[in-house]
Amino acid sequence: MRIRNYSERTISSYLNSIKKLSEYYNLSPGRITTSQLKSYLYFLIQKEKASVSTINITLSAWKILQQDILHRNDDKIIIKRPRREKKLPAILSPQEALMLINAPNNYKHRTLLKLAYVTGMRRNEILHARLQDIDRQRKLIKIRGKGNKQREIPLSDELIEALIEYYHRYKPSVYIFEGNIPGKAYSASSMANIIKKAANKSSIKKIISPHILRHSFATHMLEKGVNLKRLQLLLGHNSMKTTSVYLHLADTDKAGIPDLLKTEDI
Repeated sequence: MRIRNYSERTISSYLNSIKKLSEYYNLSPGRITTSQLKSYLYFLIQKEKASVSTINITLSAWKILQQDILHRNDDKIIIKRPRREKKLPAILSPQEALMLINAPNNYKHRTLLKLAYVTGMRRNEILHARLQDIDRQRKLIKIRGKGNKQREIPLSDELIEALIEYYHRYKPSVYIFEGNIPGKAYSASSMANIIKKAANKSSIKKIISPHILRHSFATHMLEKGVNLKRLQLLLGHNSMKTTSVYLHLADTDKAGIPDLLKTEDI
């Protein structure tokens, strides 16, 4: 998986899913049959109420195990993946987003939330962004996304100034945001707590998750006129289909759509 450039987080998830399967039957993974896998998946869905994501991770890990490690015929182990329930993500209004990122008294926390909202970076991307990834001359930040795929996102002058002030105050050594141990990235749970406390302080009643600023960024970009292809590149999505979900959330100006039956509007 490392040779294929999978992220360490994905590798850990896949290994953990195979470990749980092995422990369920108390058998080596190579001795578990496709029929047993199906029974295990049924158990996860019916008894454990596992998410579609968990099921798909198990299936992907199983496929790699069977094909690449055990060199078994894939035709005999085909299992249909469950349909993912289509839910629109929760978003903040532009006013709520500004209230949220300005809520913390701690300058470090405010800078972290500001970077998350203004760039639309994933939580893991923010936590593992390094000082060297910021290009002040070109006014952008280089991001290593899923599968170690790289992309660049522009930074506004205001955000650059905030990052400079933050650096002078906290003097991080490797990562932009570090915990109490120098050179160690800030934890995901700490970021989640920052967002939760900021939402409570702002009296925002919506269901808050670390991804809400990314969803809000995408929606607000569309509302500002950024086209879907550009947004796809900014978000680091492989598929336009993934990005298009934000079209259902953006409040576009319908009054600006021309009437094709009126020649003066064409």
